Amino acid sequence: MMIRGNIVDVLRREIFFGTLRIENGRIQSIERVKGANDTYILPGFVDAHVHIESSMLVPSEFARLAVVHGTVATVSDPHEIANVLGVAGVQYMIENGRQTPFKFYFGAPSCVPATGFETAGARINTADVEALLQQPAIKYLAEMMNYPGVLHGDPEVLAKIAAAQAVGKPIDGHAPGLRGDDARRYIEAGMSTDHECYQINEALDKLRYGMKIIIREGSAAKNFAELIPLMARHADQLMFGSDDKHPDDLIAGHINQLVASALQLGYDLFDVLQAACVNPVKHYGLEVGLLQPGDPADFILTDNLQDFNVQATYINGQLVAEKGKTLLPRVAAGLVNHFEATAKAPDDFRLIAETAQIRVIKAIDGAIVTESFIAPATIVNGSPVASIAQDILKIAVVNRYANTAPAVAFIQGFGLRTGAIASCVGHDSHNIIAVGVDDAAICRAVNAVIAHRGGISAVNEHETKVLPLPVAGIMSQADGYLIAEKYAEIDTFVKKVLGSQLSAPFMTLSFMALLVIPELKLSDRGLFDGKQFAFTPLFV
Repeated sequence: MMIRGNIVDVLRREIFFGTLRIENGRIQSIERVKGANDTYILPGFVDAHVHIESSMLVPSEFARLAVVHGTVATVSDPHEIANVLGVAGVQYMIENGRQTPFKFYFGAPSCVPATGFETAGARINTADVEALLQQPAIKYLAEMMNYPGVLHGDPEVLAKIAAAQAVGKPIDGHAPGLRGDDARRYIEAGMSTDHECYQINEALDKLRYGMKIIIREGSAAKNFAELIPLMARHADQLMFGSDDKHPDDLIAGHINQLVASALQLGYDLFDVLQAACVNPVKHYGLEVGLLQPGDPADFILTDNLQDFNVQATYINGQLVAEKGKTLLPRVAAGLVNHFEATAKAPDDFRLIAETAQIRVIKAIDGAIVTESFIAPATIVNGSPVASIAQDILKIAVVNRYANTAPAVAFIQGFGLRTGAIASCVGHDSHNIIAVGVDDAAICRAVNAVIAHRGGISAVNEHETKVLPLPVAGIMSQADGYLIAEKYAEIDTFVKKVLGSQLSAPFMTLSFMALLVIPELKLSDRGLFDGKQFAFTPLFV
């Protein structure tokens, strides 16, 4: 096969007209020739940090959507499914990913469960990590969220780090807000990347100690605007990642959007492409081509170098997307799950007032960190209830792995005027998490998820909308474009009918149980202070 166009050689930082000759899935030669056309040939994009599960799609379906935007590979942390099914969940992701030409590279989850303050469906111990790291498909030790364990020398944490170092595989970090000497010690322990920086000075601190920064732009956590100025001086230490991206957002775009946005801001083309294409391949040792002779023929065609309107995507010389259409076929994906919860009653979500004041989680649009404050409780018949006028709603987490009493607290920021929403996508243990205006609505939303053994739901007095997610309770094996359409319908219902003003209410909801991200979160066992790393009382 031969393709001719303007070849963008990112490694040599030059563009020239030439011909690619491809044989057996690899670039046999690149020849400079005279001529001209409007086609630009450049390396494919790599998402340097993503949880495929957050797309609500199995890997083979994620691939069908991603290739349309020029993505050829991902560095994927499968700890979402691992929290449900353990090592078997990781193997499910690997095996399903192998059924497509798309290049999935997975990590060995380092923190399953994420903390000891929640109920997960499985545990991955040091021996499991060591075994996973022996597999060629496992390229790194996935995000070490237990940074207090690193700093305090927790034996199990250090053993997992040592296991990765013993086989020469990099270790991903995860330390939101960590600065100064603590950041230095964390990095010196072996952490090589961080995707959790939400302030540029924090990122500069970590860069100073040799860490690479992944600029994240997902459906809920959006750090591009804050961190992109790093591109001016630190392009060799930057990568792009989506972390968590819902299916409708994936249809709209992927890493190509970040590339186009960076160029519109005036950053150098080759610097931006180094972050989007080269740095992940070199850092993680990926078998992804960089448009050099002998490389796998992984590349994209565009008609300009401004908006990155991807005309075609090739992986190992195979045309996998063209003119906005995926050419990857659907493949069969089996069903795996771990779900034991049974239907709840409205009284299960009722609280008894202990004092007149409550501690409230404050959700922030565009962020996965939260704030907290103390507010007077609205008490009716001895029970604290939601205050729609103050946007202080009830939040509940229901253990999906056992029939226990729900944990209930209060949250501000969702803006619901009626009804409730619920989801079995609740990082990282994936219990059911719900927010609503009253116990009855919360109960209906939770029971809708339970009835399908996983999924997302939205309800009011007249309607119940559900998107079932039967794979581990957090993904669907159905057509990705159909799932994106159904998700968008529920998302629109939550915003236009229930009243939420959040840009991604379900994605924001999914992080309200993520205890390793400060400031205040809720697990199935109670309200948790992420700064003190301890449970804290609801009533003050």
